[in-house]
Amino acid sequence: MQMLYQAEVGDSEVTEVVRSFDPFEAFAARDEPVRVPAERLRKAFDFARGLVSGTVARLDEIDRLISAQANNWRLERMPAVDRNILRLAVYELLEEDDVPPLVVLDEAIELAKQYGSDQSSSFVNGLLDGLLKSLREDEATSLRGARENTN
Repeated sequence: MQMLYQAEVGDSEVTEVVRSFDPFEAFAARDEPVRVPAERLRKAFDFARGLVSGTVARLDEIDRLISAQANNWRLERMPAVDRNILRLAVYELLEEDDVPPLVVLDEAIELAKQYGSDQSSSFVNGLLDGLLKSLREDEATSLRGARENTN
């Protein structure tokens, strides 16, 4: 979320922002030893980088889904923190099959509590809950249509 936020608010290239978060480069720049096992640190950073690049690659689709769910809220009027938490969570809901949707929602709500305003967690919760219900309805409709076509 911090990478997406920094890229948007700082009007920076995503690749540069991601590079600035690379823990190995950061430790080397400060001449500090890495205190976390390197394999674990690399795996976590690679996962985060994948989430960011995937979110950016599908940003138009993700923003359309958020906008469709955000009654009376234009995307550009949302606080940047909330907007980027939502973008990341929507990407995870669409692409990360190994992460249960309720875990995605819980993580997004926790990020909103930590980094957003007093109202952010409620806003993020409501929007993502509605979007999740909508996605499930769309999936059920698609499954019904596929069954009808095979009969």
